[in-house]
Amino acid sequence: MKRSLAVLALSFTLFLPWTAAAQTGSLEPQTPAPAASTEAIDETPSAWFVELQGAPIADGGSPSDLAKEKQAFRAAAKKAGVNFKERYAYDKLFNGFSVEVDSAGVAKLSRLPGVKDLYPVVEMRIPEVEENPSPDMATAISMTQADIAQNELGLTGRGVRVAIMDTGIDVDHADLGGCFGAGCRIEVGHDFVGNAYNNDSTSPTYNPVPTPDAIPDDCNGHGSHVAGIVGASGNVRGVAPEVTFGAYRVFGCAGSTSSDIMVAAMERILADGADVLNMSIGSSFQWPQYPTAQAATRLVNKGVVVVASAGNSGANGLYAGGAPSVGDKVISVANFQNTHINLPAFTISDDNRAVGYNQATAAAAAPLSGSFPMARTGTTSSTADGCSALPAGSLSGQVALIRRGTCGFYDKALNAQNAGAAGVVLYNNTTGTLSPTVAGAVAITIPVVAITSADGGVIDSRLAVGAVQMTWTPNTISTLNPTGNTIAGSSSYGVGPDLSLKPDIGAPGNSIRSTFPLELGGYANLSGTSMASPHVAGAVALLLEARPNTPANAVGSILQNYASPRAWWGNPALGFLDNVHRQGAGMVRIADAVRGTVNVEPGKLSLGESEAGPATRTLTIRNNGAEAVTFNLGHEAGVATGPNTFTPSFHVAPATVAWSAATLTVPAGGTATIDVTISPNSGLADRSLYGGWLVLTPQDGGREVRVPYSGFKGDYQSIQVLVPTSFNFPWLARLNGTSVVNQPSGATYTMQGTDIPRFLVHLDHQVRELRIDIIDADSGKSWHRALSENYIGRNSGPTSFFTVTWDGGTTGGGKSYTVPNGRYIARISVAKALGDSTNPAHTETWNSPVITIARP
Repeated sequence: MKRSLAVLALSFTLFLPWTAAAQTGSLEPQTPAPAASTEAIDETPSAWFVELQGAPIADGGSPSDLAKEKQAFRAAAKKAGVNFKERYAYDKLFNGFSVEVDSAGVAKLSRLPGVKDLYPVVEMRIPEVEENPSPDMATAISMTQADIAQNELGLTGRGVRVAIMDTGIDVDHADLGGCFGAGCRIEVGHDFVGNAYNNDSTSPTYNPVPTPDAIPDDCNGHGSHVAGIVGASGNVRGVAPEVTFGAYRVFGCAGSTSSDIMVAAMERILADGADVLNMSIGSSFQWPQYPTAQAATRLVNKGVVVVASAGNSGANGLYAGGAPSVGDKVISVANFQNTHINLPAFTISDDNRAVGYNQATAAAAAPLSGSFPMARTGTTSSTADGCSALPAGSLSGQVALIRRGTCGFYDKALNAQNAGAAGVVLYNNTTGTLSPTVAGAVAITIPVVAITSADGGVIDSRLAVGAVQMTWTPNTISTLNPTGNTIAGSSSYGVGPDLSLKPDIGAPGNSIRSTFPLELGGYANLSGTSMASPHVAGAVALLLEARPNTPANAVGSILQNYASPRAWWGNPALGFLDNVHRQGAGMVRIADAVRGTVNVEPGKLSLGESEAGPATRTLTIRNNGAEAVTFNLGHEAGVATGPNTFTPSFHVAPATVAWSAATLTVPAGGTATIDVTISPNSGLADRSLYGGWLVLTPQDGGREVRVPYSGFKGDYQSIQVLVPTSFNFPWLARLNGTSVVNQPSGATYTMQGTDIPRFLVHLDHQVRELRIDIIDADSGKSWHRALSENYIGRNSGPTSFFTVTWDGGTTGGGKSYTVPNGRYIARISVAKALGDSTNPAHTETWNSPVITIARP
């Protein structure tokens, strides 16, 4: 599937503080959030997972029975004339196949006996990350308390094996052990694809044929960077610097892979043995039933803790979590911004104050020496500073200070260059750092750098009263990130389509310096949920070292109990906590989790929809300490999001929380239970998502423990799925070359080759089942089912779509039919997520224009 990931433009009105439960208020972020693409993007797959009826081996299936079932499927497909290419066969963590099949064959596959479900095989690019000139790994380590776990608790991850499914690991990098095989830190692994593999059909290097190498080495860098965050030991020190690695390579040097290779890799990891699996990879908008999520959950059941990135689809709105991270027992990880940034620096007079900067793209490189007088072209209140032509020679030999705003960075730099400037220092007009580009028709031949609003204000104030001399230096400065400790804009929103609370927890993922292949420089600075996930995987390794008998399915709850929620990204100064369905339990705090003697199960509460009334849940608290603990019981609310999936709004709308007792005492070495009832804010709009944290505070001053919760306000099935969008989907269409063309009622199809009816469908939300039934247009006779697909992910954007086809066949009552020539209507039905199949309101339908079948 092709995904287009741009950013959501949000609109907001006013801000109100937390008030009475029935009152709500909207929040306005200081900077716009990302916005989704409005292009019509076809997201139809070309390969499919076929799930068969029997349980896989991990769930007790018999290898011999599974083999017979696969043979029966192959025979049935041959008998039905389904032409497909078998890619992978699975039996350990998933029962079935992945196959390549043409569009007509998909419907045939869905009608074969023994087929339980079909799922698209998703093309996944090497996860998009931002290259940053200035990260700081040391501060990221301290954000998670890994420094405390290492230095005070003596934990290093020794004896814990962490599998990395990614682009491979540089087996020659000294920080990662420097070798591969028995006795090495990278002791096991497998290459599934080889260097030249690239599953991206739009790439000039497209090569979908895997040719595995003997060693899972890394020629891209993503996997080595991830591995270094987990456990590098050298110039970079990771979270768990003495873990043993398994390297499982599912990407070539560039481009993309496919989700069926991931399932094959997971089955290999089960066979090889691992304590932890990190997957900084995934497919957005999917269900927990998606094969990679199913396989991941079964790995947890077999004793492997699975950690996965939540995804970088923050621009694409709600319900955007990726598989495998949406898996029931998978720890899904959100991305927080680093608290500090290491920046190259210049100094200013008279006190040699260091000012960190980012180099602008497409400008001359900033020098490492030399002094220049500075000049300002406006003030800190200027809205269009440097946007107009400046007098010739007015900036001769000087470095210009210019405020961001109104016109582009290129225009400001060019105007300063034309005025004779020796350089330009751009400063922000809001919080945060700048990474500008000054590419344009005329080359910018002077250095252009960007600084924060605060640093720009300091220089401006000094220029207001006298001369300022700036000096370029070779030095760097570790400086506070103005947006540190808040969720990164690219980090995906939950919840899962089954209303499960996702993501589960967060970790630093922006501005992280880690290992990189030696031939690519040895070290790199990257950002994304890809970088957050390995922080948690490393934390899991430390926890397992400290508590080696911890069950795999209990690790997530322990980490969630001791995580620390963070402030709303839109305006941290207001003091509101960010959405639970974007940060989960909050920032992982590994030292607190290791030291903690109290655990609460479940570690999170997914409340579902509120239409049935308040949700009451029971918590079980276990005290592993030597003394009884009495808890005060409280609650912290998170910011809610409004009902629109693709353009979420943000609201102050705290839920009402009622405990069954005011306090709770748990005996030493014992357990106790307590009920809690949670009601959504009555003033919050229906179809909104809300959440918060239940807080248990020991009266003796010990560590607080928390349980995050999330819920859906109103009737979940009231979300419209078949939204027409600006392209008026669904369509009846036909293929014309490489394009699909809308067809009128009565359109005639020969049913030969590619001349078959196609239906373009936009799904605004995930659906439980998509079904096509065929009806005679003249007599009303039912010709039964043409296609059925279950657990379908939503489209990525408000105007993207899927294409489904009808091959002229149907099935019903245990019989197969080829409909005769005639006039038909295709009825497309979508069963809504978590809906009741007996309730007509939980299904949406669309009747196609009349389709004329005229076989020659």
